[in-house]
Amino acid sequence: MTSAINNLPKFEPGWVWLVGAGPGDPGLLTLHAVNALQSADVVIYDALVNQQILELAKPDALMEYAGKRGGKPSASQRDISLRLVELAQAGKRVCRLKGGDPFVFGRGGEEALTLVEHDVPFRIIPGISAGIGGLAYAGIPVTHRDTNQNVTFLTGHDAGGVIPDAIDWHSIAKGSPVIVMYMAMKHVHTIAGKLMDAGRSGDEPIAFVCNATTEDMQVHETTLGNIGDLEGLGLAPPAIVVLGEVVRLRAALDWLGALEGRVLEKDPLGTRQISKSA
Repeated sequence: MTSAINNLPKFEPGWVWLVGAGPGDPGLLTLHAVNALQSADVVIYDALVNQQILELAKPDALMEYAGKRGGKPSASQRDISLRLVELAQAGKRVCRLKGGDPFVFGRGGEEALTLVEHDVPFRIIPGISAGIGGLAYAGIPVTHRDTNQNVTFLTGHDAGGVIPDAIDWHSIAKGSPVIVMYMAMKHVHTIAGKLMDAGRSGDEPIAFVCNATTEDMQVHETTLGNIGDLEGLGLAPPAIVVLGEVVRLRAALDWLGALEGRVLEKDPLGTRQISKSA
């Protein structure tokens, strides 16, 4: 372990490292991410980065907030990207810290292209995306051989805050057994209607995982046709929404619930019964 830490890359002045902070739990950070935080002169961080992660930055680092939350005032993406350029050209070691993975609905690609445009050297440090890690903490695998051989990840709103026109809901409904949705809470009832209109059953299980991997994590399981009043249930963004038979596996794989006394089911999909009768 000591050898691995000692051989981590040196964070040079004038560089920008685009760092994925993971879904929330500091334990899910990579060694590269911790190295970046402890070496950076400036940390520009997003709204979804856990405070405990920010505390890993070196004491004299400049901390700048650049978060974007739906419906709230925030800096433009262009201004954020140019701020990275400005700081790097001033000789700073700049850590651009993003929740999840910088290249998964994180605008990391846009920021990296701006750095290329201005000849600023950069490094990409991947992070665990909430659509995978957050669901794992909820006990929901995104794939399982008895349920699905493919999965679709999509965003529930575009840059303007509306449902993306480019998404072919009919094709996704027909072709993807499991759908993982980021930033979908605002439009989830409309999205559910589109999926059912395209043939998905209203009885299909769906789960909402809010504040994934943190102490405030909430998981709500229901069906596509019975989503109901999420605000009335106390559910709010940030959240990952997952639709598909994999949601049923939570009855057996809710490992955090088991730590608190939940009795896990042995065969949540009924596959043993199916094999016996075959």
